[in-house]
Amino acid sequence: MIYIGCDHGGFALKQEILKYIKEDLAEEAEDLGCYDTSSVDYPDYAEKVCKKVVAENAKGILICGTGIGISIAANKIAGIRCALCSEPFSAEMTRRHNNANVLAMGGRTVGSELAKSIVKVFLTTEFEGGRHQKRLDKISALEAAK
Repeated sequence: MIYIGCDHGGFALKQEILKYIKEDLAEEAEDLGCYDTSSVDYPDYAEKVCKKVVAENAKGILICGTGIGISIAANKIAGIRCALCSEPFSAEMTRRHNNANVLAMGGRTVGSELAKSIVKVFLTTEFEGGRHQKRLDKISALEAAK
């Protein structure tokens, strides 16, 4: 399951990405809001998506105007490794090396076709493990020390 959420700045792109995931990638996705362009607070949607991702060991996608605010909020949730990506190479590397479980994008900064390619790479790239796991363990230790 892929959980997806946005604020008003990411609503239009979220709609396109949700359709792409379900129809073109044939993956299950659940829309956790927002559901129109009325002004909302991105931390609320980051929390909804990230709590589901952690509870179900799933993946998530978050979209706000730039992707910056929603990614910052997401990374405050224990167990989340959210990466803001604006091109496919970063999406690939964050999965391979960081085992990122949430992708953030900017609805006002990334076009829909580019966003689709970022999403595809993020959802299909596997974590390499090995030497990278040691680094993730260190990140987890930092999180636990709060």
